[in-house]
Amino acid sequence: MIKVALQGVKFFAYHGFYPEEQILGSHFIVDVSVEFPQQHHYDDDEIAHTVNYEQLNAMVQAEMQHTRKLLETVVQGIIDRAKAEYPFAEIIKASITKLNPPLSGEVASSFIQITYHKPNDDLQ
Repeated sequence: MIKVALQGVKFFAYHGFYPEEQILGSHFIVDVSVEFPQQHHYDDDEIAHTVNYEQLNAMVQAEMQHTRKLLETVVQGIIDRAKAEYPFAEIIKASITKLNPPLSGEVASSFIQITYHKPNDDLQ
C-alpha cells in the first residue's frame, strides 16, 4: 500500500455550531491521507499514477471555505471529494482539529476524524 498525506494544514475559518463562532472564526488544523495499492513501479516518474497532493490540498481548501455548523460535515466533504477524484483509494482518513474551542475551562483543541474504507466487492 502507498499512503499520500497532508499534515498540519492550517486555516482560519468560520465553522461552528453557534452563530458567534461563525462570526468570530477559529484556527483549525487539517490532516488528510489517501491509501491505495501500488499498481506501478514508479520508475516512469508519472504523477498520474499516484495521488497528487497539490490537488488534495485544493480539495481541503475548497471545503474549508464553506462555513459549516459541524466539523463532521467538513471532514465528510473532504473525504467525498477525495473518493470522487481517486476511485482507486482503499482508505481515506481526514481530521480537523479546532484550536481553543469556545468551551468552559481551558481546552487546547477539539478533534474530529472520519475514516473511509472502500467496500470489498468480493464479500458481496
